[in-house]
Formats: sequence, structure tokens, C-alpha cells
Amino acid sequence: MLKTKSVYDQPDDSDGVRVLVTRYWPRGVKKEKAAYWLKDLGPTPALIKDWKAGKISWGDFKERYEAEWREGDKDRLLEELEGIVKKAGKNNVTLLCTCREEAECHRGILREKLTGC
Repeated sequence: MLKTKSVYDQPDDSDGVRVLVTRYWPRGVKKEKAAYWLKDLGPTPALIKDWKAGKISWGDFKERYEAEWREGDKDRLLEELEGIVKKAGKNNVTLLCTCREEAECHRGILREKLTGC
């Protein structure tokens, strides 16, 4: 099963394989908190800046993030993530980001891409 959570939330056994999907490693987070770091699955710095500054809506963020997929090499990275999920077998895979809530976080978009819903 594919899960998401904040990297700042306490890890637990149900997380399974933990995959950080942020552009930058979060301050104060030890490397052991994630088995993998796929930093290029994170939004670009410009997109993060516009979102945090309140210059764009969540809908605009989602559109721009998805446009980054078309312009970049994110399909290859998504294949790498799919490989991690397959390798995990029946174990969970948890996508991690610094956002507290998935509702307005790119990790939710990634989960949709992987699960198709």
C-alpha cells in the first residue's frame, strides 16, 4: 500500500519503506528517517516559492507541478519510485515531505499518479 505523511511525523512500523520526495533535505531530519531520497520528484524552487508566498492557488500549483513533469525527466523518476513500490512487495511504501497535510502537498499528487486515483 502507498501512504503519505510528513517527514516530521513519528516513524512507525506501518510506514514500511520511507521515501523522501522533497527537493531539499529537511533541517533537523536525520538521514536514517528515509530509505530513499528522490529529490527531483519535489517541485522546483520557483514553484515552492510562489506557493509559500501565496502568489498561486492550489489549483495553479498542481497545474504547474504537472507541467514540470512534461518538461523534465520526472517520468524516469516515477519509474524508479514504481520500482521501489514493487520491490517492497506487500510492505507499505510511505512518501515523505515537509508539509504537514497531504491535501495541499505534492506527495498527494505523486500518490495519485502511482495509484491512478
